[in-house]
Amino acid sequence: MATGLRYHIVLLSFFCWSNCFSQINPKKEAEDNFDHYGHMSMIEPYQGLLKKGYKETDIYKKLGNANYHSANYDVANYWYEKLLTNQEVAISPDYLYRYSLTLRSLKRYDEADEWMNKFNHIKSNDSRAKRYRENPDYLKKIKIPEEQFTIFNLEHLNSAESDFAPSFYKNQLVFTTARDLEMQKYNPLPYLNLYQASLDANRESMAVSQLEIDLNTKANESTTAFSKDGSTLFFTRNNYSNKKFKRDKKGISRLKIYRVKREGNSWSAPEDLPFNGTDYSVAHPTLKATGTKMYFASDMPGGKGASDLYEVAIHADGSFGEPINLGAPINTEGKETFPFISESGILYFASDGHPGLGGLDIFKVDVENKSTDIQNLGNPINSSEDDFSIVMDAKEKEGFFASNRKGGLGKDDIYQITRNDIECFTFISGTAYDKDSGQPLSDTQISSLDHMGLRIGETITASDGSYTIRIPCQEKQYQIIGDKDGYETGSLFMLTLTDQKQIKGTRLELEQSEKVASVGSDLVKILKLTPIYFDLNSSYLRNDAYPELDKVVDYMSKRPDIKIAVGSHTDSRESDTYNMWLSKRRAKRTVEYIISEGISASRVTGEGYGETRLLNKCSNGVRCSEKEHQLNRRSEFIIMEK
Repeated sequence: MATGLRYHIVLLSFFCWSNCFSQINPKKEAEDNFDHYGHMSMIEPYQGLLKKGYKETDIYKKLGNANYHSANYDVANYWYEKLLTNQEVAISPDYLYRYSLTLRSLKRYDEADEWMNKFNHIKSNDSRAKRYRENPDYLKKIKIPEEQFTIFNLEHLNSAESDFAPSFYKNQLVFTTARDLEMQKYNPLPYLNLYQASLDANRESMAVSQLEIDLNTKANESTTAFSKDGSTLFFTRNNYSNKKFKRDKKGISRLKIYRVKREGNSWSAPEDLPFNGTDYSVAHPTLKATGTKMYFASDMPGGKGASDLYEVAIHADGSFGEPINLGAPINTEGKETFPFISESGILYFASDGHPGLGGLDIFKVDVENKSTDIQNLGNPINSSEDDFSIVMDAKEKEGFFASNRKGGLGKDDIYQITRNDIECFTFISGTAYDKDSGQPLSDTQISSLDHMGLRIGETITASDGSYTIRIPCQEKQYQIIGDKDGYETGSLFMLTLTDQKQIKGTRLELEQSEKVASVGSDLVKILKLTPIYFDLNSSYLRNDAYPELDKVVDYMSKRPDIKIAVGSHTDSRESDTYNMWLSKRRAKRTVEYIISEGISASRVTGEGYGETRLLNKCSNGVRCSEKEHQLNRRSEFIIMEK
């Protein structure tokens, strides 16, 4: 992923591609552009914007927003941080909220909460602030959700580009993809087409092809919704007709929902829906099972936030009623998008306005019974990145969603989800530690895997390294793994019994990547030890050697599978025979000390090499300083095969 430019399509919501934009006049006061969702536009570099006459604070805003809306949250975090540490500039409180969200996406939850508190203090009437106040333990609820799911990456469906917005059509899974990028000559940015994959095939060999309904153009097609009988299709596309983009006054080709109907063996021409507009976007349709109502996302005038969810009646003759904003508590001042309505009347949607883990999270609410209880689906569906465009089957036990989380094949991947109807759970709590220092590790991702290796839960360690994760009560082995940047993955294997409700005090140790020892490596380099030197003609350990040897002992104590070979050396002075004898004594004394500190003799061997492995030019007869000779009077600690 490039830092200055990202081809991310995760939020097709409400923008067009780079050939649909007008140039912003740098002489004007720099505008936020937040409401325009420039997800596919080129992100200009800092120096380029500076040359165009933008003020530094305006550049911070522009680059922060551009990366924020492109889901480059780590880069957005960098620019927002520069903006918010500038004491001389007045900014909108929304920047505090966005900065908090980027911190959450980086799993820096304590810092994120600090900025949410500042946002709440300034903008307490904002519904996002209100929800934050009402849910002080939101992280615990999200990390341990009410429902348990298993997720699976559809590796044979996903591409190296973006794949998202799945929907059901007959026995096919229809989805949006940018995989045809290499065929597109007139636009350097990815564009979107509709593809299909067989649902009745094994998920490891799904047959993938372009959608049988010929809708793909040089515009972007996305987010399909089929009627239950498959005879009507609604889909999202740029404002495009007669092979031309239609643009608003700012040069933007907004998104519209179109309808096509089956006519015998063919399909009708796309029909522009009456509530579409030129100056705003309407996108991401989903149909009620009866076909009498549609839900969609839009930034049309009169909305509450950046994008809102709406419903509109579909009459028996195919005409439409007036769109109705779903209002609070569903819509916030943030972004609500990618709705899906289940057969039972549960509305699923993605939002960055409700408390979540970072980026977009997926939520659900029972609109059929007019419930106001908005539920975050939690781990493992939601992550610190963008999670969105979910669809569920009729029983809401299986479904699909998209995410740009780490570990995927492309910029966005489609995942299959399965709900586990398990009433009994075991709660495992513990702490993650640095293997060597023993210090607790905050912001470590903890995952639980079932006996087949499928991920069934995720959480993040708190500032004190503690975590709690939930697994089903079964007599099967589970694995708890920890991941943190700069560390190797740590893991624990556990066996739970059906009557176990809680397991406490688990200790998960992670090893710094730079301290991982491979066979043949020297612990002096791995542990960054001060070299173990000897005085001239002496085999006795010097006082400065003991603290370094203690580090070797500590390292071996925490890694009982490690074996080492101590290699000791001399300089070139004295005879070769004498130096060989002296080096063996040095190796013997070094090994004896390590064993005396509790390391088994079976794990340490020693060998003397005399002057046969000099580190410099100081061989027999060569004039060298005492300092140069000292470099050769040393001991090494080489990792051996187990």
